[in-house]
Amino acid sequence: MSIPPRTPATAAPAEGTPPVTRTVVLDQPLAVPAVTHRVEVRRISIAAGQPAGLHTHNCPVFGSIESGSVVYQIDGGPESVLTAGDTFYEPEGVRIARFDAQDDGVTFLAYFLLGAGQTVELEFPDT
Repeated sequence: MSIPPRTPATAAPAEGTPPVTRTVVLDQPLAVPAVTHRVEVRRISIAAGQPAGLHTHNCPVFGSIESGSVVYQIDGGPESVLTAGDTFYEPEGVRIARFDAQDDGVTFLAYFLLGAGQTVELEFPDT
């Protein structure tokens, strides 16, 4: 794959519009500060109408919805519907009650913050 050479911008931004903007979409403190040795990023797709089921992770997980929609709920918290561009956070060891794909399914990026020698683990408790 070749990368095209740099070319000057052909159109200037509208007057008063900066050429680059940066917006914070999530600023999440971690419950327990920990050393992150590496970050594993996964693109995950869930079929339409498919629930992920009650689950927990062995590390903090951050994510961003690429397409589709999902009902998201931390156990005991309110439900919310996430759509393309929305972000989410699943704390380490906390029960995720719902991550259920809606009628259009969902594809998202998940960022797993891992310690040295740690691998991603997903548990499905009975209740």
